[in-house]
Amino acid sequence: MSVSVDSKDVVRARIDKNLKKEAHEILATLGLTVSDFIRIALTKVVNERGLPFDMYVPNAETLETFEKTNRSGDVFYAEDMDDLFKKLDI
Repeated sequence: MSVSVDSKDVVRARIDKNLKKEAHEILATLGLTVSDFIRIALTKVVNERGLPFDMYVPNAETLETFEKTNRSGDVFYAEDMDDLFKKLDI
């Protein structure tokens, strides 16, 4: 997809000041401007015919698992794959 200079348009959006500042700082570390990111994101939307990331509402089972984990600390930790296999007796 090529874009001629004459076909460019301006996009305006109301954004929380702190969100914009934080995004600007993060993008700057990647050598990008907010405008660069918007162009990249919109290009991905067109190329992928949808959002360039997953967007969903967690189902009841997932939410219940999150809550259970937060309440009980019922979390399994492994240092690496070897540790995981050892703890699972594999």
